[in-house]
Amino acid sequence: MYIYNVTINIDESVHDQWLDWMKKEHIPAMLATGKFYKALMTRVQVEEEMGGITYSIQYRTQNKETLQKYYIEDAPSLRAQSKPFEGKMIAFRTELEVISEH
Repeated sequence: MYIYNVTINIDESVHDQWLDWMKKEHIPAMLATGKFYKALMTRVQVEEEMGGITYSIQYRTQNKETLQKYYIEDAPSLRAQSKPFEGKMIAFRTELEVISEH
């Protein structure tokens, strides 16, 4: 199992609009690709020097091959949908391989 983790710092001036968009549009669109079977959105409990509010969204997928298909088939169009927040957010992405769950 793999986790595709997206960490985003969002400027407070667009926070509420962005959060609503994430919950109602973006996360459902990610799940609708069929490449992820679960999403977890968390607020990072740290105060950033640069300001803003930081979130981690973890999308679970079965394997690396499925994640690679997402990058090729879906990522460009889904990332483009965040255009209204350009310049107001910073995102970085990591891939996590689940070794064990208890």
